[in-house]
Amino acid sequence: MNQPSSTDRRPVVGLMLGDPTGVGPEVSAKLLASPVARELARVVVVGDARVLDLGMADAGVRLEVRKVKSLAHIDWSAPGIPLIDLGNFDTAGLERGATSAECGRLVGETLKKMIEMAGSGLDAICFAPLNKGAIKKGGWDYLDEHQMFGDLTGHRGFFCEMNVIPEFCTFRVTSHTSLRKAVDLVQPERIEGAVRLAHDMLTRMGKTPPRIGVAALNPHGGEGGLFGDEEITIIKPTLDRLNAAGIACEGPVPSDTLFIKALAGRYDGVVMMYHDQGQIATKLIGFSKGVTVTAGLKAVFTTPAQGTAYDIVGQGKANPSGLEHALRAAVNLVGSRAS
Repeated sequence: MNQPSSTDRRPVVGLMLGDPTGVGPEVSAKLLASPVARELARVVVVGDARVLDLGMADAGVRLEVRKVKSLAHIDWSAPGIPLIDLGNFDTAGLERGATSAECGRLVGETLKKMIEMAGSGLDAICFAPLNKGAIKKGGWDYLDEHQMFGDLTGHRGFFCEMNVIPEFCTFRVTSHTSLRKAVDLVQPERIEGAVRLAHDMLTRMGKTPPRIGVAALNPHGGEGGLFGDEEITIIKPTLDRLNAAGIACEGPVPSDTLFIKALAGRYDGVVMMYHDQGQIATKLIGFSKGVTVTAGLKAVFTTPAQGTAYDIVGQGKANPSGLEHALRAAVNLVGSRAS
């Protein structure tokens, strides 16, 4: 058994194959078949060999895979892709292109095992598309995987989903909750948490000083209170306090012009008040290159911004570029954390 050479600075990244009812296994196999994965990182697949076989069949590729018992048993100089085979998925009779509670349970189980590895040699976790509803139905009582990651890592304090496209990054005051509830959650402490996190993450990414735009909540920024007063009573006073404390941020900016300014290069990051306020913009601009990061946690988690694509499962059409961007983001975040 050989330990990694001290001259090999590529991080060790665990790849989770995603929900096997979707295109996750296919895009994983396609990425692993390209030289990009090996050039960027020491990638170890964590999951079930049968799911990887399914992905190879969907992708029409054949990979050289070697099973290992643990991270400590990986000989990185040996040929082939190391696989820690959990033996927890039986793909026989699996209905593709549909939400499965059992798959959601096992996806959560796999991610939990990878989180346990994060403190013992795994530098980052990159996962192919999964289904939040399936995870919930599978017994993991969280609104999304980010809440699960925060809980399983024992995190205390603010964290949120961060979306990365080449043009800019977005951060959320509220995320996976109903719009009706989201409005009530727009409070000073959440706004401050999101802006401070944006400042810290963008600084880690080399944006010094980071330029942060903060969205208004109401149409036209509330029109001076005509369409709502949250901008006057909650958002602007919070941003004034942050600016006085040395955290530079601009806003509240009406969201119908905020992303035009960001796309033009005015902002490195945008803090939005609710999920679709920014997701529509980022997916329109960079659907196949967007990356989702669980920002604020000690461990690094990245995934493509697109979903399980049930409509094209098993057709060999899935584009792996999103997963490649997610792997690149994981490598970059590990590097920025170490610097």
